[in-house]
Amino acid sequence: MKTSLFLPRCILAWFLAATLVAQTLPAPAHAFFLGGVTIKDEKEMGRKFDAMIRSNLSVIEDPEVKQYVMFLTDRLVRAMPKQPYSFNSSVILNNALNAFAVPGGYIYVFSGLIMNFDSEDELAGVMAHELAHVTQRHVASRLERAQFVTLGSLLLAIAGIAAGGSGGGAVAVSAMSAGQAAMLNYSRLDETDADQIGLQYLIAAGYPPDGMVRGFKVLRQKSVMSGTSVPAYLSTHPAIGERINTIQSKIAAMPDKVRERPLDNRRFRRVNALLWARYGDEQAALQRFSKDDALSDMGRGIVLNRLNRIPQAAAAFDKALAGAPNDSLVLREAGVFHFRRGEMRRAEELLDRALRLDPKDYMAVFYYARMLDETGRAAGAAGYYEDVLRHVPEDAEAHEAYARSLGKSGRQLEAYIHLTYSVLYANKQKLTERYFARAKSLAEHARDKRPFQRLESAYKERRELWEK
Repeated sequence: MKTSLFLPRCILAWFLAATLVAQTLPAPAHAFFLGGVTIKDEKEMGRKFDAMIRSNLSVIEDPEVKQYVMFLTDRLVRAMPKQPYSFNSSVILNNALNAFAVPGGYIYVFSGLIMNFDSEDELAGVMAHELAHVTQRHVASRLERAQFVTLGSLLLAIAGIAAGGSGGGAVAVSAMSAGQAAMLNYSRLDETDADQIGLQYLIAAGYPPDGMVRGFKVLRQKSVMSGTSVPAYLSTHPAIGERINTIQSKIAAMPDKVRERPLDNRRFRRVNALLWARYGDEQAALQRFSKDDALSDMGRGIVLNRLNRIPQAAAAFDKALAGAPNDSLVLREAGVFHFRRGEMRRAEELLDRALRLDPKDYMAVFYYARMLDETGRAAGAAGYYEDVLRHVPEDAEAHEAYARSLGKSGRQLEAYIHLTYSVLYANKQKLTERYFARAKSLAEHARDKRPFQRLESAYKERRELWEK
């Protein structure tokens, strides 16, 4: 249940390209000489790309963050005409101001984007733009024109687009012909189309349309002030100012009731605060949490704990709890703080209260299970771990904690199965092979072989990626 990487965009590009470059070699794959790239092909590309993203980059699984971005995605998707895709969203732990979408309905938002915006409609505006690239099939059409002939080369092209910018796709470009390289970035026509269609989605979803303009302006301003790379849809074409003006002129012609829609920013502020508290620069974060309210007190407590200023952190959490005694997020974060300090009685009290208010917070469930383990109640922890893994089946830390809990209870086969999942999803090949062999040996004498068979299927799929 933890994430720990901050990757600059150049490293992201290298990761994506290096992971995919081997697949561009001649191999049995889909050919697109006739009929073009189908919806089925797009879904397969998206699924494989998502597997590669998750095996190489840190994805934030905190339900407060994950469910919020999925809520935004669902709200925008409901406003669209019916689509052939099932849309999925993820938040990548990366301080770049970026978001991108790939064929098949997968959208990725970087934590840095959320942290640098001021309101939900700005984030929704950028996401609507990216979703429009998917619904208008911009990637598929460009790939068709480039005449890519293998799934690997298609994935490589997507990596170039995802990395974005003048340098983002450079590594991917080196593995491709000049003709293919020209297809790595969206055309100006694609960008204009995504602006217009995305704006329609934003309005249909009930947001004030100016959110897209303000989002683009923030990205442009931040890039000028700090030199930070910006998303491909801003950096590919210097004429972003012209595009902003075009969007503004369209908005100016809209009725007042559309332009002046109210906006509820409460969930955005919670997620923004949580990301800053957990991942932002400590001194900058402390300045942001200087207000006298429970959310700021909680954020300050998280940052002070990162700085190992424990007494001050404890005081900040106590103040947050006094100000918001029925806020499940405040209760969870305070409970996690006391758990990590070894104060199990206090942790149990706070986590129990958090779960009574929000039973679906699987991060609180995870720490409650660990608390049971640490207090000699491993047998009672199993159901909680299983609940967590129903929500985040590929979370390496959750599998590792459950494996150790199962080991305490003497359930050796199940322990090795989950230990194998842990290192498999952490992308540790040698350990995976070692633990898989042990699980296989134990499974030979098991009455129910289905849990091992599911592991074997996941192992074979990941091994194919490693071998490539």
